[in-house]
Amino acid sequence: MADSDLSETIIDIENLTRQFTLYRKNGSRWRRQRDILTAVDGMTFRIERGAAVGYIGANGAGKSTTIKMLTGILVPSSGRVRTCGLDPVRRRRELASRIGVVFGQRSQLWWDLPLRESFTILAAIHRLEPDITRKRTYELVEQLEMAETLDTPVRQLSLGQRMRAEVAAALLHSPELVILDEPTIGLDVLSKQRLREFLRAERADRGTTLLLTTHDMGDIERLCDRVLVVDHGRLVYDGSLAGLGATVGARRVLVVDLAEPTPDLRELPSGAELLTSEADGMRQRLAFDAESITAAQLLAAVSDRVEVRDLSIEEPGIEDVVRRIYESAR
Repeated sequence: MADSDLSETIIDIENLTRQFTLYRKNGSRWRRQRDILTAVDGMTFRIERGAAVGYIGANGAGKSTTIKMLTGILVPSSGRVRTCGLDPVRRRRELASRIGVVFGQRSQLWWDLPLRESFTILAAIHRLEPDITRKRTYELVEQLEMAETLDTPVRQLSLGQRMRAEVAAALLHSPELVILDEPTIGLDVLSKQRLREFLRAERADRGTTLLLTTHDMGDIERLCDRVLVVDHGRLVYDGSLAGLGATVGARRVLVVDLAEPTPDLRELPSGAELLTSEADGMRQRLAFDAESITAAQLLAAVSDRVEVRDLSIEEPGIEDVVRRIYESAR
């Protein structure tokens, strides 16, 4: 497929596979074994420009290996990959000017230099014009609240300050695609919130495409509108966040606050059951299968028996949903 045919597709992989040959110690020597580890196994998916996609899976599922092939660090064993319409290996230098990558446990900043100098060096690497560099640096410093740390050596920054600086460094050249590998790892709640708000604004203002790998499901819920779940190198789910729970039959929960103390609501319609009862039965949590009964139908059944003062709906927890997907895939 020609590069021009991928103008609306920023990531396109087909039957992508990466295998590693294992080395084992035999007595006092190392010898090559025939054992093959398949880290990515026949992966196929596309990501359109401007999308925000969560790429999630357990440790060792193949996420980082996929990212390394997308960025040209690793050569695929077989299959095809295009990032920004380019072959990442053959055109790695050109691709570097069009993508930004943040690895949560690796730095692209100069450890002993003031943060300001790191931005200056990165701008030179990307051959940005001085006026563009000044304008973009100012925007990022303001939006990520880094003004007080610009003259601080990177090694003296707190983890939250450094991660905001890493994101700014990856976005300095206004890339089309930003790949974020565990960007909020180790951050406190406030730092996470600031970073998420910035990434949402960047995507809205510039049409930046986000590919996010994380174990923090809060990142997925607040930033992504599509989720890819990988298990043992294979894609086991590709769809919306809302449809993730329905795939494995995860249940929603209706929380009802009642007007007076009430015995446990155990005789419920098919597809619903009582989970918990608190405060002498004045608050009860009822789990239900959305394919068998709607929230409105369950509420009507409860209202026929008792007076409901307030209610809320709890969606399935993503951690539980992903665990169910893994179990189903295996």
